[in-house]
Amino acid sequence: ERATGVSRHTLASWKKKVALSPTIAETLLPAQANDVLELDEVWSFVYRRSDKRWLWTAICRRTKQIVAAVVGDRSITTCRQLWSLIPKSYRYCHTFSDFWAAYEKVFDKETHRSVGKETGEPAHMERWNNTLRQRNGRYVRETLSFSKSDFWHQIVTEMFIVAYNLFALRDSLIMYLCTTT
Repeated sequence: ERATGVSRHTLASWKKKVALSPTIAETLLPAQANDVLELDEVWSFVYRRSDKRWLWTAICRRTKQIVAAVVGDRSITTCRQLWSLIPKSYRYCHTFSDFWAAYEKVFDKETHRSVGKETGEPAHMERWNNTLRQRNGRYVRETLSFSKSDFWHQIVTEMFIVAYNLFALRDSLIMYLCTTT
C-alpha cells in the first residue's frame, strides 16, 4: 500500500480478478540436491480468538525462502495440502519438523525427521515465525490487528510471503554476485 499509493482493498480486488503478483512457486530459486526443508505451523485467528487458523509453512534452509504455505486447521488434511503445494523438485529434500503427528503420516519416513527445538534443526523456521509475527500484525499473539474474513486473511498472508521470498531472492543474488567477482 505504501509503495504503490493504492489502498490494500483495491490491490486485493485486483489480485482477485487478475494475478498481479507472482505465486509463491514463481519466486523460488531452483532446488539443489542437498537442500533441507524445515516445517512448522503458526496460529492466528479470524474475527475472534476462538476462530483459529494455522499457517503451515515449509522453508528452504539454503535460500531462506518459503517453499510452500497453506492456511487451514491443524489437521492431517491441511498437512497433505502443504505437501501437495511443495514443488516437485523440493519433495526429495530432507525435512525437519516438530513432533506433530500429521507430519509423520504425510511426509516420507526416509527423508523426514521429527526433532525438538533444542537440536537447532528448525532454527530457520523459528526465525521465520518471529519475522512473520513482527512484520504482520495479523499474526501477533496479543493484537488489535486481525482479519475479519478468511478471504482477507489468505490474501494478506500470500502477499506477505511473496514479498518475503522476493527479498530473499534479491539477497541470494547479491551474495552470489559478491562471491563470483
